[in-house]
Amino acid sequence: MMKKLQNFTKEYHQELNYQIKNGSYEQSKMSLLMNHMLLSTEVAEIAELLRELFVSTEKMIQEGWEEGEAFKVAQKHVSKELGKEISDCIAYLSKLGNFFERDMESDFYNKMEEVRKRVEKH
Repeated sequence: MMKKLQNFTKEYHQELNYQIKNGSYEQSKMSLLMNHMLLSTEVAEIAELLRELFVSTEKMIQEGWEEGEAFKVAQKHVSKELGKEISDCIAYLSKLGNFFERDMESDFYNKMEEVRKRVEKH
């Protein structure tokens, strides 16, 4: 699935001329830094939505809502926007993976196995 997504974003970014530039070191450097900043901004937007989730939940609890129900309502409220921000992050991560010619699907499963072994060891 990740390979399909990575191929889609490669074509999509090329179509829109959003790919990380690789004409020269300086061009690549500036493009990588810009994309890193954009990714960081998207991650910060996820943090903001989580803050909104917690603030909304706390407010509803103070208003007399049951904790679990308040949390579910707040979750539903931020869910759609959270999905958009996660998608933005995936797009920027895929762009980085494509620039470095990584097979993100293999990288992901290899990393998860590395974590599993680390956890099992301890």
